[in-house]
Amino acid sequence: MMRFIFFCLLAYLVYRLISFWQRLGRPASSGSPQTPPVRSGNMVKDEVCQTYFPQENALREIIDGEERFFCSPECRRKCLEERNKSR
Repeated sequence: MMRFIFFCLLAYLVYRLISFWQRLGRPASSGSPQTPPVRSGNMVKDEVCQTYFPQENALREIIDGEERFFCSPECRRKCLEERNKSR
């Protein structure tokens, strides 16, 4: 039993030593965490599914001279199909 504990301890020490050497080879970080991309905070509404989402994530389409926003290609397709049916 003592041999097993000794080998486990030895394996752990080897693991720690290897991870220490790997960290030495890496370039030093700048010290500041990466900042998330700046977002405008504007929320828009998808007319098809009635959900609100950030404008940066929207699919845009100009319909009848008005810019409309969609949350997915499916909602965009449904809106365009409805528009073509109503013509």
